[in-house]
Amino acid sequence: MRPLRFVLLAVASLGGGCPVAAQESYPAKQITIVNPYAPGGVADAITRALAQRLSDQWHKPVVVENRSGGSTQVGAAYVAKSPPDGYTLLATDGATFMNSYLYPKANYDAAKDLIAVSGLGSIDHVLAANPSIPAATIGDLIALGRAKPKTLTYAIIGWGSPNHVSMELLQGLTGSEFTPVYYKGGAPALTDVIGGHISMTFLSTTLIAPTAKAGQVRALGIGSLKRLPQLPDIPTVAETVPGYEASYWYGLFAPRGTPDDVVNTLNKTVQTILQDANFRKEFLDRNFYEPIIGSPAQFGNHVESSVKKWAGVMQTAKASPEAR
Repeated sequence: MRPLRFVLLAVASLGGGCPVAAQESYPAKQITIVNPYAPGGVADAITRALAQRLSDQWHKPVVVENRSGGSTQVGAAYVAKSPPDGYTLLATDGATFMNSYLYPKANYDAAKDLIAVSGLGSIDHVLAANPSIPAATIGDLIALGRAKPKTLTYAIIGWGSPNHVSMELLQGLTGSEFTPVYYKGGAPALTDVIGGHISMTFLSTTLIAPTAKAGQVRALGIGSLKRLPQLPDIPTVAETVPGYEASYWYGLFAPRGTPDDVVNTLNKTVQTILQDANFRKEFLDRNFYEPIIGSPAQFGNHVESSVKKWAGVMQTAKASPEAR
């Protein structure tokens, strides 16, 4: 694994510096936002909601293209190698930056090849299990993971993904052990938990809340430090495991070298959408998102801090793709 220095995002150079060429008024044509996950998950939902609002505001097509695989490596590498003109963007989470730490031979370097444009939203993850497993609480699950290590399975959306590091943190704090199984997106992972093909997974409240309400999964614990007002019956993991916290960000990135004026235009427009009362009510609140407000540099600092935390968790766990 690479040293932690990879997480330094060089936020001082956010915005990319000099334009590659004289620009028309931005945007002058179609924008493509790449989502590096399979359709149907939480990242896909916020990306499509944003794309629709951007298209409405700019009167230009803004399309979402799913390029899943390799724990976001496929989509991230595509954007990193695209022209830095603001017309190919990446909507992703921390896995894209964890890859540069976990995969020395990754075909892109997030810190060098991508720049932060705007945060989109942060969201808590819930540990949800198939109702058939003999664990009604987080405490029961931990006991099972200690008594019968690696017997229970859990879905991860790539090595170093948010739901993977969530479980690594839980295992590290409790001494329990479970076995990861790999998926390209949250929706197919949840389908297999519901179907009993896999024991459990950490996924966003957006995906877990309706399935838990329907009795399709058992919501054992949420990663927030306090119970959510919308879901008061779901305990926090921290009630059983003091200090446990697992919430994650989603954000918008561009290839390094994208002109400052384009980055700033994107940031300003996205921030306006995030602070729109109707968008908050109709999408963000309904899907349990907390909007991330701030400049490109502020979001870059937030990314750096988050990835540093989770890289430390993976390092402490001695978890790497080579070790699996």
